[in-house]
Amino acid sequence: MNDFEAWIGREQSDRDRLTPEHAFRWCATFDLERPGDGIMPQGIHFALCTPQARTDALGEDGHPARDGSAESFLPPFPMPRRMWASSAIQFLAPIALGAAIKRTSRIVSIKEKEGGSGKLAFVDVEHETVANGALSVRETQTLVYREAAAPDAPLAPAAPADGTFDTSQWDAHRSIVPDPRLLFRYSALTFNTHRIHYDAPYAREVERYRGLVVHGPLTASLLLQLAASKLGENRLRRFEFRGVSPAIAGEPLILAMRGDDAGYELGAFAEDGRQVMKAATET
Repeated sequence: MNDFEAWIGREQSDRDRLTPEHAFRWCATFDLERPGDGIMPQGIHFALCTPQARTDALGEDGHPARDGSAESFLPPFPMPRRMWASSAIQFLAPIALGAAIKRTSRIVSIKEKEGGSGKLAFVDVEHETVANGALSVRETQTLVYREAAAPDAPLAPAAPADGTFDTSQWDAHRSIVPDPRLLFRYSALTFNTHRIHYDAPYAREVERYRGLVVHGPLTASLLLQLAASKLGENRLRRFEFRGVSPAIAGEPLILAMRGDDAGYELGAFAEDGRQVMKAATET
């Protein structure tokens, strides 16, 4: 662990501007109406201050390569596989069209563990997004690094079972099939070059997924939109989500929500009931 303690407290800052063109591409990606008041839906921060690494600085998986230099924001763990595991988000102020954006990111903790699949490393990164000088979003994101799967490891997740998701236990639900076009657009919006989202042979043969993997923040964005459809836009003060199992492109994804003003539970599920994401929110 001592090899990576020096990364705790490391910071980087990026600047951006939420242009109308970028905002309208976000709306088009999700089949949303353009905001008449110029205030964007919650979740737009995922597409701001996106990675700026050059193409020749990308690793095999498409993520920016990591090394021991002072310029490498994330530590050079020997484990090659990276996942966005969870986020805890505070929404402090809306973000409007044309806003000047500054995001400051800081590594707040690093933990290494032994899991069933081998060594794991967990990195908590705190992001503060400021729009037109006002702190708008504070997010602590947990990244997980793990060892590569064996070349003959079973594809994940397992093929759909015979069960069905029971919507009767939820106050609101929606079904969507995130296909490769949606994944491509979301990757473009967020400048995400992780190959599991667009390179099917790589996803299957190298990372041992059953198909293209739906981005975690894409699923989280869909859950935010479900909450907004029931509670109103920009009503959430807190939103937390955690990935449970991969969602695969081309397969139905069921979004569900239940609760009251004391708090709401949200979830994303495969058609057979397998849980993909757990989430909770407060207004």
